[in-house]
Amino acid sequence: MKVVYSDKKSGKTAEAEVPKEKEAFLIGKKIGEDIEGSIISLEGFTLSITGLSDIMGSPSRSEIEGTRKARPLLGSGPGIRNTKKGNRERKLVRGNTISSDTAQVNTIIKTYGSKPIEELFKKKEKEE
Repeated sequence: MKVVYSDKKSGKTAEAEVPKEKEAFLIGKKIGEDIEGSIISLEGFTLSITGLSDIMGSPSRSEIEGTRKARPLLGSGPGIRNTKKGNRERKLVRGNTISSDTAQVNTIIKTYGSKPIEELFKKKEKEE
C-alpha cells in the first residue's frame, strides 16, 4: 500500500510505501480521519486522509459508507471526467474506508514534525 502525502504550503507531493506489518494501523480508517506520520517514517507529522484508490484503480467517494464497490449516478467529483453541464453517469467507485484492497491513500500534511520540509520532498536522482 502506498501513502501519497502533499504539502499545501509548497504544493509538493511525495509518496512512501507502508511496510506490511504497519498496514493494520490504516485498515478501517475513513476519508477525513487523521493518521500518524510515523507509519511511513514521518515522526511528529499528522496526515489527514483525502482520498483512496483500490487495486483496480477505482477512486473512493466519501458519501459511500464502508469498503464496498457501488455504481452511483454521479455528476461531478472523483470518478467523473469532463462531463457537460447537467450530464450524470453511473460509475464504479469504492467506499470511504481503507481495506486490504486499497492500493493508494492520498493525504495532506496537517501538522508538521521536526524534520524539515525540503528533506521530505527531495528529487530522486536518475540512475544511469
